[in-house]
Amino acid sequence: MTQAKIRHALPVTREEDFAQWYQAVISEAELAEESGVRGCMVIKPWGYGIWERIQKLMDARIKEAGVENCYFPLFIPLSYFAKEADHVEGFAKEMAVVTHHRLIADGKGGLIPDPEAKLEEPLVVRPTSETVIGAAMARWIQSWRDLPLLTNQWANVVRWEMRTRMFLRTSEFLWQEGHTAHADEADAMVETLRALEMYRSFAEDVLAMPVIAGPKPENERFPGAVETFSIEAMMQDGKALQAGTSHYLGTTFAEAAGIRYQDKEGQQTLAHTTSWGVSTRMIGGVIMTHGDDDGLRTPPQVAPQQIVILPMLRDNDEDEALLTYCDALRKELASLSVFDERVRVLLDKRPGKATQKRWAWVKKGVPLILEIGGRDAAGGQVSVVRRDRLWREDGKVNFVGQPREAFVAAAVGELEAVQSALHAEATARRDAQIETGVSDLAGLAAYFAEDRKFPGWVQLGWSRPTGPALDAVVEQLKALKLTIRNTPLNAPAPGGTCPFTGEPAVETILIARSY
Repeated sequence: MTQAKIRHALPVTREEDFAQWYQAVISEAELAEESGVRGCMVIKPWGYGIWERIQKLMDARIKEAGVENCYFPLFIPLSYFAKEADHVEGFAKEMAVVTHHRLIADGKGGLIPDPEAKLEEPLVVRPTSETVIGAAMARWIQSWRDLPLLTNQWANVVRWEMRTRMFLRTSEFLWQEGHTAHADEADAMVETLRALEMYRSFAEDVLAMPVIAGPKPENERFPGAVETFSIEAMMQDGKALQAGTSHYLGTTFAEAAGIRYQDKEGQQTLAHTTSWGVSTRMIGGVIMTHGDDDGLRTPPQVAPQQIVILPMLRDNDEDEALLTYCDALRKELASLSVFDERVRVLLDKRPGKATQKRWAWVKKGVPLILEIGGRDAAGGQVSVVRRDRLWREDGKVNFVGQPREAFVAAAVGELEAVQSALHAEATARRDAQIETGVSDLAGLAAYFAEDRKFPGWVQLGWSRPTGPALDAVVEQLKALKLTIRNTPLNAPAPGGTCPFTGEPAVETILIARSY
C-alpha cells in the first residue's frame, strides 16, 4: 500500500528546518516560553513536569549511592574564584556579578544603583559551586574518618550565554551538581566513574536516549579538572549533545580551598575531589531524540501523564454516564504499576471537542491517548492510539478499538513497549550515522561537506596529541566547525595512523558538530 500524504500538526518539519522545528515543538507542546529576560525561559507545567520526573528518578539514584543533598548560596564571593586560576579563566566571560545592594531614584523616573551601596567585594551569581562547596568542605573535613564526603545539590545556575536556545543553552538553567571529597585518587576515580555510569544508564533506561560515555580530550576538560568524562547523545540532525559530565578534580580545588585532613599516620593531606552534573539540557535532548513532525514523543518513564482519557462529550444528558464510565476506567488504570510506580493517568474533562484536545496531547507526546464516546461506554469499549505509532499507512490516525478489559490488561505492557521502541529507534538511527571509514583529513572534510544534510559522527583513531600539537588539531577541526566529543569507554584499540599527526593511533575518538 502506498503511504498516504499525512498532514502534520507542526507548522514546520524536521527536514525543512530542524532549528525552527525544535522551537515549534517547545511552543506547540507547551514546554516553555520566553520570559522577557534575554536567555531566560519560563518552564511551563508539561516541561517542568518532565523535569520533576527527571529530578525524582535521578535523586533516588543519587541517594542510593550514599550521597546526601545539601544547599549552598546563590551568591559566591569573587575572591573564591580567584583562588583557582584555571577555574576563574574558564568561567570569567560567563559570570553575572552583583556589585551593589540598593537602588535609588535617578531623578528621571527611573532607578540606578546607589553609589553609597557598593559592596566591599563583588558577588558572583552561581555559575557552578566548586569554590563555595570547597570552602564548606574545608570546614567539615578534619580527619580521614570524615571521608569520603558525598554531597549533592539541586539548584539553578547562571552563565551569561551570548547565543541562547531553550533548554540547550540558557543564561539560567536548573541542574543537580554532585561534589565529593576522597582520601586518594583511586577512591575519587571510582566515584567519578560511578556518576558517569549513573548518567549513562539513566539516559538509556529512563530517557530512552542512547549515549556514548567516555573521557573528553584535554582541551574539553572542565576548567581546573584533571579528567572530564561525558555522555554524548546524537540528535536527529546528526549533531552531538553533551548530556552529562563527571569530573575528577584531583587536589586542585582542595589546595585552593584548603581541604586537608589528618591521615591515619597523623599527616596533613590534601583531599581528592570530584564534581558531576546534569541539567534541564536533558529535556532538549529528549525533544531532539524522540520528537517527530507532530510534536514531542515523551518516553513513558518521564511523561507527567502516561495515559490520557478523552471523553467525547456532547453537552447533553448522556455526558454523565460517559464521564462515570471514563472515571471508573481512570481509577482502574491508576491502580496498575509500571516501572515500579503507579500508572499516571488523566481524565481530561475540559469542555471542547475531543479531536481538538487530542492534538494538544499528541503535541505533548502522551504515550497512550484514549478517545471514548457514548457508544464505547455502552459497549464496554475503548479506542486507543500509541503516540509512537500515530499514523496508519492510509494517512489516518491509528486508533485501535478494543474491549475495555483487554486494554486494561495490556496497558502496562504497552507503556513498556513504547519505552523500548523509542530507545530502539534512536539507537538504530545513531548507529547508522556513525561513519568509521574516514582515514584522513580530506575524508573528514568531505563527510561534513555543506551539501550533506544531517551528517552524523565520525569515529577514527588518533595519537592523543597534547600541548601545541593538540592546539593545532583543535584549529583544524574548528575550521570545519567540528569538535572531539569523547573517547568511547572500552572501544577497541584502533589501527593505522592518526590523520592529524601521522603518528600511530592509540585511541578511538568521536568527531561531530555539536550543540
